[in-house]
Amino acid sequence: MTSIASVILETSDPAGAERFYDDAFDLGDRLQVRPADAPTSGFRGFALSLVVAQPNIVDALTDAATRHGAAILKPAKKSFWGYGSVLRAPDGAIWKIASTAKKNSGPPTRQIDDFVLLLGVADVPATKQFYVGHGLSVAKSFGSKYVEFDSGNSPVKLALYSRRAAAKDVGVAADGTGSHRIVILGGSAPFTDPDGFAWEAATAGAPRATSL
Repeated sequence: MTSIASVILETSDPAGAERFYDDAFDLGDRLQVRPADAPTSGFRGFALSLVVAQPNIVDALTDAATRHGAAILKPAKKSFWGYGSVLRAPDGAIWKIASTAKKNSGPPTRQIDDFVLLLGVADVPATKQFYVGHGLSVAKSFGSKYVEFDSGNSPVKLALYSRRAAAKDVGVAADGTGSHRIVILGGSAPFTDPDGFAWEAATAGAPRATSL
């Protein structure tokens, strides 16, 4: 089964991005950064989601991220489905931090239960079939609205929204052009999906930027 070994974010300041992510989230090898200056503007078509056990962990991670330069797009608050916030990292990537719980059951930790890559795509059913053809299995599917793939033992989960729904979910306009500035590391051969999201073979790897 094709799975995601890690996500690579491309940025003009990889050393700064690495410091931010180490200080804010500490995702280890699940997240890498590397240099790139490809033009990009507006919504890049994806969000990265951190799923945690309870609201005070959402608050702790949100506070850590903002202390190190992240901007709040949606302040942490309760909703029908739980509790969460949305922020933009200094490199421009959008992050959701969420819990399905609405009450705390213990002290805050920095434990992240799930790391999810949410892709905003033009045609959810067509992209679902594309990924099924590349070896992924569907875990949940809600017509043209949402698809979640079976991650197995993968350290990163993959899900699909429509691009407009993904942008609305994180509180930004859906318009955007240029590079996604993200590469998905997984599988045995490189490919690019219908929306231009590039995969690289997991065996190829990509070294993290060296901190200054």
